[in-house]
Amino acid sequence: MKQITHDFTTLGNEVLNIERQAIDGLYQYIDEQFNRACQAMFDCNGRVIVIGMGKSGHIGGKIAATLASTGTPAFFVHPGEASHGDLGMVTANDVVIGISNSGETAEILNILPVIKRLGITLIAMTGNAESTLAKLADIHVSIRVEQEACPLGLAPTASTTATLVMGDALAVALLKARGFTADDFALSHPGGSLGKRLLLRLEDIMHTGDRVPSLSENALISEALLEVSRKGLGMTAIIDDNGRLAGIFTDGDLRRILDNRIDVHTTRINEVMTRSCVTASADMLAAQALKLMQDRKINGLIIVDLEGRPVGAMNMHDLLQAGVV
Repeated sequence: MKQITHDFTTLGNEVLNIERQAIDGLYQYIDEQFNRACQAMFDCNGRVIVIGMGKSGHIGGKIAATLASTGTPAFFVHPGEASHGDLGMVTANDVVIGISNSGETAEILNILPVIKRLGITLIAMTGNAESTLAKLADIHVSIRVEQEACPLGLAPTASTTATLVMGDALAVALLKARGFTADDFALSHPGGSLGKRLLLRLEDIMHTGDRVPSLSENALISEALLEVSRKGLGMTAIIDDNGRLAGIFTDGDLRRILDNRIDVHTTRINEVMTRSCVTASADMLAAQALKLMQDRKINGLIIVDLEGRPVGAMNMHDLLQAGVV
């Protein structure tokens, strides 16, 4: 095994310090130009088109994706491809964000005449307020950094970090201004666990009908034990003569009665059940139910209707199977 001859932890920390300073330096650029950029995108009737070349292009793609997923229709256009037909995707109703640290990227400057002719609002994100791109733009958002983390000053490092952070600031500011909600976010993220966490409601995963464990409050504890065992949810709802939820009997209640040596064959369930139990509605988000169960340190929920009648039941295992946990 080769002996390590460099202090890589020190070198890594130096990079983090430089990039932290770059982010700290951005506060001064959350200014009137930033405000104007947000307003232009907020008022846009079309889409936000993000363009950038090289590393700025990679960051631009992420910014476009973040905007699109947080309520601002957006997509990325490669400036080189734009000169060969892709500019046809851009309309007069759109807003264009041009990203270039130097502000002199030829591929972007080449398409500015078309953008200007269409009367499109142009937002420049550059590190040079005196650059061609900055001067031709309607709005200039500065992403200037004092130095790159690369000791040669050549590889975009701190500057791309600053650009990404500024892009996040624009996107999240717009998200809040639009009143964008978790449900809105879920509509553009229907796949995978994220979509499940945001879209699933208890009515989608709860046990219903004969699969809901329940029995009369006049039943014996022994009958409750059989019901818990048959339905396999670790609990049973206890209902009164009007069909409303009177309480719940769980594994925890069983442990307590065993500790107290209560006769399960002669004692009625209403003597030992938990009366003040946590319930939920069928339209509750599964993610909210998960938080409720975690906060109350319980493993299952009885779902009731507006009249307090049990209509469903679920436990942590159901959330796990649904991909919510």
